[in-house]
Amino acid sequence: MSFLKRLFGGGGDEPAQAASTAPAKQVEHKGFTISATPYKAEGQYQTCGVVSKEIDGVVKEHRFIRADRFAGLDDAVDISLKKGIQLVDEQGERIFE
Repeated sequence: MSFLKRLFGGGGDEPAQAASTAPAKQVEHKGFTISATPYKAEGQYQTCGVVSKEIDGVVKEHRFIRADRFAGLDDAVDISLKKGIQLVDEQGERIFE
């Protein structure tokens, strides 16, 4: 029964929590702000974050979620920041297109 509840939206962890969670940690990298926002999913912390930058007076954001999960919040924060830095290094401002 619990499988059916989760399948149809009842019970379980709420991924929407990721969008409303305050950043656990932020770093600046090449003019971008990278915010780690991991959230609890099925008893572990899901890798999640936001890459943002002000361009022509407008703050642009790119949210990302990865499949990686960790038992501890600190590990999830560290990996979320590393993933954000990797996105900036690989894509730069193209990330907002």
